Amino acid sequence: MAPPLQHIRVIDFGQYIAGPLAAMLLADQGADVIRIDPPEGPVWDTPANRTWNRGKRSIALNLKEPGDLETARRLAERADVVIENFRPGVMDWLGLGPAAALAENPRLIYCSLPGFASDDARAGVAAWEGVVGAATGTYRARLEGDRAGRPVYTAIPISSSYAAFLAATSIAAALVARDRDGLGQRLEVPLYDATFTAIGLVGQKVHDPSRVQRRGGLGWVRQYQCKDGRWVLFHAANTRFITQFVQAAGVDWAADGLLDRRRYLEEQSLEGLLVARMEALFLTRTAQEWEDLVNAAGTPTAICRDSAEWLQHPHARASGMVIETDDPVLGTMLQPGVTPRLAATSLTPAPAPLLNADADAIRAELATGSPALPATGRGPTSGAAPLAGLRVLDLCIILAGPTCGRTLAEFGADVIKIDAPAREGGVAFHHDVNRGKRSILLDLKTPAGIEVFWKLVEDADVVVQNYRAGVVEKLGIGYEAVRKRKPGIIYASLNAYGHGGPWEHRPGWEQLAQAATGMQARYGGEGRPVLQPFPVNDYGTGVLGAYAVLLALHQKRATGEGQEVRSALAYTACTLQSAFFADYEGKTWDEPNGQLALGSSSLQRLYEAADGWFFLGARSRDIGGLGEIAGLAGIDSVSPRKVDAFLADRFALASVAEWVERLTAEGVGAHAALSVEEVMEDPWAVAHGLSLTREHDGMGLLRTNGPGQRLSRTPAIPGAPASVPGADAHSVFSEAGLAAQLEALVQAGVVAVEAP
Repeated sequence: MAPPLQHIRVIDFGQYIAGPLAAMLLADQGADVIRIDPPEGPVWDTPANRTWNRGKRSIALNLKEPGDLETARRLAERADVVIENFRPGVMDWLGLGPAAALAENPRLIYCSLPGFASDDARAGVAAWEGVVGAATGTYRARLEGDRAGRPVYTAIPISSSYAAFLAATSIAAALVARDRDGLGQRLEVPLYDATFTAIGLVGQKVHDPSRVQRRGGLGWVRQYQCKDGRWVLFHAANTRFITQFVQAAGVDWAADGLLDRRRYLEEQSLEGLLVARMEALFLTRTAQEWEDLVNAAGTPTAICRDSAEWLQHPHARASGMVIETDDPVLGTMLQPGVTPRLAATSLTPAPAPLLNADADAIRAELATGSPALPATGRGPTSGAAPLAGLRVLDLCIILAGPTCGRTLAEFGADVIKIDAPAREGGVAFHHDVNRGKRSILLDLKTPAGIEVFWKLVEDADVVVQNYRAGVVEKLGIGYEAVRKRKPGIIYASLNAYGHGGPWEHRPGWEQLAQAATGMQARYGGEGRPVLQPFPVNDYGTGVLGAYAVLLALHQKRATGEGQEVRSALAYTACTLQSAFFADYEGKTWDEPNGQLALGSSSLQRLYEAADGWFFLGARSRDIGGLGEIAGLAGIDSVSPRKVDAFLADRFALASVAEWVERLTAEGVGAHAALSVEEVMEDPWAVAHGLSLTREHDGMGLLRTNGPGQRLSRTPAIPGAPASVPGADAHSVFSEAGLAAQLEALVQAGVVAVEAP
């Protein structure tokens, strides 16, 4: 099957990370992406451009010159998609803004990725990645030790990456809507807004503390140092994994109560005993010995590798999450593979072009090509939700898979969430990831439960599952089985380590993907590996899974065929690290790392003011302007090696609010380093639906996040609060013609109508 976006033309005006990465995700699926750079090249001169610009064509234009500006306008007039990530108003000033572009080309999907939204009071702030990170609680303060209250910088560009993920997904949704009515629309995915999707459960708040249960036995999911000094992430998340581990390790801890997970809720001292035993045990073997032994027994464990190791790892190469390309600038280059993947198509991205390499061909096409087709829709408000009328069966657990279903619900799909009636840990993270869905509890391990599933498939358009490879096939409901009954089905499969390769069948979670791919090692630095501030692989994989589903739906309109689509936590981890996740001759691993990191340079880092911390985002050319700010006179004569100390001394003399006001007035990026609680309670975030506090059945008032993507004609919807698990059985069974069987199925334990 041809790539899903083979007939889609994209004009990529993006700079830095978010815009180029979003356009790369489209190019990876076959879109013809025309990359527009200034004549001197990308604004940020980084080797990562060789990844982000792969599969694109290049033309250099000076948008301040009338002739080049006219060329850009004509390209937009003939495009399907425009992507830009300037501050709000910049493209309007150039005459290339969404209103002008859509007036010329009503079928156009115009996607903006500013740092802050056009209606945010901070819209004019120079929204560097670090500035947005500070504004979204990404660098939340440490709470322990002699550095309590000190924020920690992560080199992973979470805000830019999530804006790119949501932008690509929203563009695909807008294409599905345009397939129906012929109309384009404006999309806005601010980096700030997009980060709320990454915050996820970290920002969740149950207002009645009595409804929150402590999770016991946390020593079963933890990093442990091994005999050779290396660390592993051990993840015995349930009783079966614990049993497999102790048998493989040859220890007998039952007499001490360490295997009774329920006791941890009552005897908190048991946790300390478990951790001490585990620490001593792991010191008896090397990290590689533990990884081999424990995984062979079936319990998930991964060495906390660095990214350089993962780029060369046999599984990373065999599964295609790392690919090799012959780059015209860097030579042989390893970089992240394509994600997500559509099983019916196989694409190997072409290397990134040289600057302006395709200018002659692009100009020739403009001279002979025709403008875009006229719109066929009924007007700017004629669009229903992109997925209105489509039904999704969501079989997923934990975070990644349910996030895929939740994202599809935000675009209007009727999502039926299917959980087991009794599963250890209950329906995990239900209120975070299942808003906007209907819930049933159905035992798919029983013949009667499978028969109900097949009945539901009759009216389904999409099935989403995130079990490890082979599990759904054993149940008889894998893709091939479902396709035989419903040939046009879109079937999304998400897992931990990808599809293909020696680790394909290994179970895995967020922590393991972070461990294997280098995220924990980078954030921990020379010491103990540390988890990133948010479960970024889980939520990112769910969003990219939804992107794959939307691509398949767009393609199905042209071909009439369904297919399987795939996403994975480790794929997402590689893409999230794409700013430095590459290898080539001369590569230097010099990005900031460790728990003492404050930024990437003296002008891009966190500083402590008199009453707290803030992030400064500036360029070397801003030094002169900084010297004009009250309190910073003389900085232009300071040695570059002493700028950090100079600024640290001066910033300590005034408050965060004073410095942010002074710096932003001069056009320099700055923002207070907020906590997640401050972010979630921010009045602007609440008013714009990024933070939702609503009444939940059985839980009372509960705060979750809302969608961060904005579509002008077919807006994303947060959906109703997650209902009590199993509460929608009556409506779902009635619609499927199974109402008469429900009571008997409940009596047999196949269905439950109350939460576990």
